[in-house]
Amino acid sequence: MRPDDWHLTEDIDDLLARAGDFLRSRPALHTTPLTTTEKLRTLGAEAYRADAPVFGSLERAGEVRAVFYRRTRHGPLGLTPVTPADADALAARLAGLGLPAVSAAHDTATAFAESWQRHTGATPTLSTRIRLYRLGTLTAPEPVPAGRGRRVGEQDREQLFRWHREFAADVGEDVTIDADTWADTRFGDKHYTFWETPDGTPVSMAGMTSPVGGMVRVDPVYTPAHLRGRGYAGAVTVAVSRAALAAGAKEVALYADPANSTSNALYRRIGYVPLTEWAVYDFAR
Repeated sequence: MRPDDWHLTEDIDDLLARAGDFLRSRPALHTTPLTTTEKLRTLGAEAYRADAPVFGSLERAGEVRAVFYRRTRHGPLGLTPVTPADADALAARLAGLGLPAVSAAHDTATAFAESWQRHTGATPTLSTRIRLYRLGTLTAPEPVPAGRGRRVGEQDREQLFRWHREFAADVGEDVTIDADTWADTRFGDKHYTFWETPDGTPVSMAGMTSPVGGMVRVDPVYTPAHLRGRGYAGAVTVAVSRAALAAGAKEVALYADPANSTSNALYRRIGYVPLTEWAVYDFAR
């Protein structure tokens, strides 16, 4: 262990042996590291080690205080909440890695970005603000639009691909989505529900992660532009949230763009409570 108390490893099993209980202690707050580490654990070392990942845990007095991960040599740093002093120690430790970005709760991301600039000369730019929600008491919106939620099946794949291409374009994600690439996208391992009208026409969709650490994250939620404003997004979000609880989730989380007042108001109406503000800083020399 180094004097700064950050333990680094390239082995996901080593990280989870040290810090798995810590990540599961606050499953909604740790939603992204939980799903990321579970995906890597499932892939196995041979599949992920070629990408030169690095993981780390902050350990003091026999307790884990924080976790970070970088999945690939060109990937951003993900980091659980830390103090500015611990963010600075980590920035000094990782200064040789050439990170393109950091993603963390806003205060932690800001502290790390400022330290990264001091240690590397890279200029941070705030590129993304996002709000993390945790489900309180699920409440169906009134009135509920006519129709029902339906689990997406194999026969829906083309519809699923098309809506994800539209969703990615809406949020500015540069990703190719088709039958060949689907499994390698961040969407490919999720479980989906459509809201469909009484005649069986799909009008909205929501996805959810598999349960991990007692947590499920709802992601993404999408309604085509010409069908918005009719209550479909609220209905499908409630349907997939119920499915998450039925699958055994003790905590259900979701992210929302804080600039989108409509979606934020909707999530609060159906029982989601703001947990923290999130930020991504890009680094450029």
